[in-house]
Amino acid sequence: MASTNEPPLDEIQWRHPGLAQSMQGIHSNSVLFYFAESPFFDRTSNNAVLTSQAMFNPTMFHLIQTRELFEGRLKEMSGLEFIVAQEPAEMAPGTGTGVWVIRKQTRRKREPEDDISVHATYYVNGENIYMAPTLADILSYRMVTITSALNKCFPAADKARIWSPSLGHVYKTLPSTTNARAQALESKGTTPMPEGQGNKPSPEPRKTNQPVLDSRLAEQSFLIHMQYGGDYMDENPITGKPGEFHLSSTGRKDKLQTLRLPALNTSLKGPTVIELDKKDGKGDKTPKTPTGMSSKPKRKKSKTGTTPTSS
Repeated sequence: MASTNEPPLDEIQWRHPGLAQSMQGIHSNSVLFYFAESPFFDRTSNNAVLTSQAMFNPTMFHLIQTRELFEGRLKEMSGLEFIVAQEPAEMAPGTGTGVWVIRKQTRRKREPEDDISVHATYYVNGENIYMAPTLADILSYRMVTITSALNKCFPAADKARIWSPSLGHVYKTLPSTTNARAQALESKGTTPMPEGQGNKPSPEPRKTNQPVLDSRLAEQSFLIHMQYGGDYMDENPITGKPGEFHLSSTGRKDKLQTLRLPALNTSLKGPTVIELDKKDGKGDKTPKTPTGMSSKPKRKKSKTGTTPTSS
């Protein structure tokens, strides 16, 4: 039984150069027996049973001399087996890629064809043997890779995003490089300066980060609203700061004292009558009597002149 501290089989590489040399290299008749010495091999498979029988039974010894006879006898049996699924592709006469594909499978005898269930696939590249990962392992690895990339993408996007009360959430724009290139192409000739100013460096303009100031102002305004949002103002002006308001007078009493009605004339003396000469046949004009005053009877005035005589 494998220890829990050992790495998974699909994460290891196994090789045995001495064994490969004793078998005169990895070829068609030795690839399965070389694979049988690796940790990927199952000792309860039909390959192990048939090999042990051929080693102690001279009548079956010829079955392990060639791979064709060995696999032909395995196909007549049912159970777990290891067979060569693909041979190295021939690129030129006498040469090949050197990659053998071995498949672990379970055979069940059926008619007209056997039922085969594949459990794992292995690669023999030269003297190295690898186990192919399963589809679940591949998908899991891809998902972990995508998740890791997204975890790096979201923080970068958050750093490029800023917030301001006027614009809301916006993303920073890269500064344009056209102005910098245009300035670099301009002439760098020195301009004559007045005496005493040539060596003085020009003061750099003070830079302010407006989005940061806007966000701080919005945060401070929201904090004041949360603390003193329930306070209300009346008609009197309020002085002081939040939390220490003081009501001041509006000055309406002073205005009411200054705006007084004029005193009524209660004397019985009539108003002064101003006599005007008649012009254009118009009569005398007298001022109107104030409301609430008793009216005096008018007295008819006689004109100065001769007294009419009786005829």
